Amino acid sequence: MFLSKLTIKNFRRLDEITFNFVDGLNVIVGENNIGKTALVDALRVILASHEDPYLRITEDDIFQPQDGREASGDITFHFVFSDLNESDEADFLHALVPIDKENFEAHIHARFSLIDASGRMRLKRWCGEHEEVGMTSDMLENLRGVYLQPLRDASKGLKPGRNSQLARLMRLIGEEDTLGRQSVDGLVSAFEKLLKRKPPLVSTGNSIVEKHKDMLGKQLSQELSLGLSGADFKELSSKLSITANGMEIDTNGLGYNNLIFMAVVLSEMIKDPSAAYRGLIIEEPEAHLHPQLQVVLLDYFQAIAASKVEKSIQLFVTTHSSNFASLANLENLTCMVDRNSSVKVFNPREATFDPSPTKAEKKRKKLERYLDVTKAELFFARKLILVEGTAELMLIGVLAKQLDYDLQKYAVSIISVDGLNFDCFLPLMGQEKLAIPVSVITDADPTKEDSSGNKKTVPLYPSANDNVIASDNTRVLKGQECELVKVFFGVKTLEYDLALYEDNRSVMLDALSEIHPLIAKSIKDEVNDKTTDQEKAKALFCGMFERGDGLKNVQKGQFAQELAYQVSNTSANFVVPGYIRDAIKHVIEGEDILDEAF
Repeated sequence: MFLSKLTIKNFRRLDEITFNFVDGLNVIVGENNIGKTALVDALRVILASHEDPYLRITEDDIFQPQDGREASGDITFHFVFSDLNESDEADFLHALVPIDKENFEAHIHARFSLIDASGRMRLKRWCGEHEEVGMTSDMLENLRGVYLQPLRDASKGLKPGRNSQLARLMRLIGEEDTLGRQSVDGLVSAFEKLLKRKPPLVSTGNSIVEKHKDMLGKQLSQELSLGLSGADFKELSSKLSITANGMEIDTNGLGYNNLIFMAVVLSEMIKDPSAAYRGLIIEEPEAHLHPQLQVVLLDYFQAIAASKVEKSIQLFVTTHSSNFASLANLENLTCMVDRNSSVKVFNPREATFDPSPTKAEKKRKKLERYLDVTKAELFFARKLILVEGTAELMLIGVLAKQLDYDLQKYAVSIISVDGLNFDCFLPLMGQEKLAIPVSVITDADPTKEDSSGNKKTVPLYPSANDNVIASDNTRVLKGQECELVKVFFGVKTLEYDLALYEDNRSVMLDALSEIHPLIAKSIKDEVNDKTTDQEKAKALFCGMFERGDGLKNVQKGQFAQELAYQVSNTSANFVVPGYIRDAIKHVIEGEDILDEAF
């Protein structure tokens, strides 16, 4: 069985929200202060173990409406467990709710209600469809959960102790191996007898016995015997400790200690057959881990999710690490999104990439390949500009500053889709998905039929005021627009559109002369020979990026990098094309769009 659905009402930032989880690994991503810890604490309402920090919910945890109304009402949680086998159905008999003639789900409810004006709250748990059916202690025992909090001191959990993780793991393994446990008991007992004969122990024991008798006399003194603590398998388990590379665990790094602790916890959960359900809640596992270790850890989590032996463990990982977001499969991702001060949930696995199942799967796989660390920023973005490539990635922020907009201060993320791969990103955008303002900046790339009649097309070089017919790709993108997602394009490409303005051409030639002085000189002469802005723009553009057979074109990324530097450091007026200005304004004024959309 696994937790398939959790509905939270009136809790902290979460007014009413429903999470749909998958069996195995669930990676919950979202920006800071969006409610990930509230989700974690909601899970702990029924999945907390006795070793976890105490969960205290008070009046201050009641949802505070944004319209100024007073916080009020009960805090409620509704848990739905699916994929129950016959044993699970027996364990959760009173919680069963039918979903068809043969299958059932287990429904568990929890409610926190105010007791009095002091702010104290009372917890009530029940199950099934009727509040009168209370949740039994046996049900709680069958819901095994372990919570690993962020910035924890994992070394404490690895130190010797009667109830340490190591002790419990060894006792569980001992229950599976009766002969091995008996062998350890025999060895420990024999070892104790041998040691008790040695002079230091004999002398120590005699000294204590003599002083005890001198103190109390023969009538009141007790029979004392010096022995070893841990003279059987159970006591020995409480003495276990771990060293790392020969060092005590206290001197080991925090990140590695956390990984060791997770390994011990997972091992114990796998070996413990007593619970019908086992869940591991890990908050911000990226704490103390450098990126390579984050990759290794997530790979291990995904291996657990895919393992036939270990799949009974359901993992919940909350993170704001781009590494985790980029490496997790879309199937395992859950995104928390702030929609105009109301937190909602979007599961990328539910996105429709294409009406054709074959094409949809192809686009979904393509998106997973493209979601490197930088592009995974989209899951945490508040406003987003999608561009074709490196040139736009380097220039859009600089052009925005020409309009007196600092995109970083407006929390705008710019992401390159590496070509025309917008089709695998846009299915994630929209009002019921990643509900953020999105501007798509792409090229018009207009063409016309070749006059020679060979059915080929040739590129066009329009003027700034021409009404162009955009390429088929751009027209398809325009068809995917909504209130939040808008597509912007000029008359040809970014570099050509910039070159249509006289003030821009001098700066562009200065940038080109820094990286290719000879090319810049020849192009400058050709540009000066032309009369119209359209002709000059074509000469500059073709002289860099369409140089003809046998000549190497200027690299757009290298040119954009130098141009961005020149624009940032020149006092000359640099003109921002209208479509770039409109794209920037669309995301900057995104709050107004969200107000209208929601």
